[in-house]
Amino acid sequence: MFIADSLGLDFINSIATPVDTPFDWIADGDGLLRWLAQAKLAPPDVLDALKARAKPGELDHVAGQARDLREWFRGFVRKHMGKPLTPRALKELEALNRLLESDEGTSRIVLHHDDGDAFALQRTRRWRSAGSLLLPIGEAMARVVCEESFSDIKACEGPACTLMFADHTRARARRWCSMAVCGNRAKQAAHRSRIKDRG
Repeated sequence: MFIADSLGLDFINSIATPVDTPFDWIADGDGLLRWLAQAKLAPPDVLDALKARAKPGELDHVAGQARDLREWFRGFVRKHMGKPLTPRALKELEALNRLLESDEGTSRIVLHHDDGDAFALQRTRRWRSAGSLLLPIGEAMARVVCEESFSDIKACEGPACTLMFADHTRARARRWCSMAVCGNRAKQAAHRSRIKDRG
């Protein structure tokens, strides 16, 4: 369910009740690998290699860490959404900063063919352990903090929906995770209510 217009918020939405039944896309290690692949946060060959060399239960353990990180970030976002993020929030981000500091990323110069064979600086990561799978998730969450206006982060107004999103519409009037799901349900409910009131 990549509907949030922000990967860090989509990570929060990796457990959701979009219809009636809660579903956790990161319930285990395989789910974490699938979610990272769909989010394009790790190359497929890296995910395959980490899965092949993971010890029994190792990926499930990392998935548990990812779920803990997700719930911490959900609490942080819910606390601050709907209003500008203030400098006082920096202290609350210490756990995320510790995760980001553990990165063993490097940079290298490569040819960027889209710009007429111009040079570009490309950041790469050393994927030494299954735990390194948390790093791109941490970066996606950090981008929410640094690049999104918390005034524009909203929760879907669907009565049972738990999804969140960044409202990038011009009028900042987005109300639903998806018009096809929660928006249509609200329209149908309003229509039924009007018919009932008339009848």
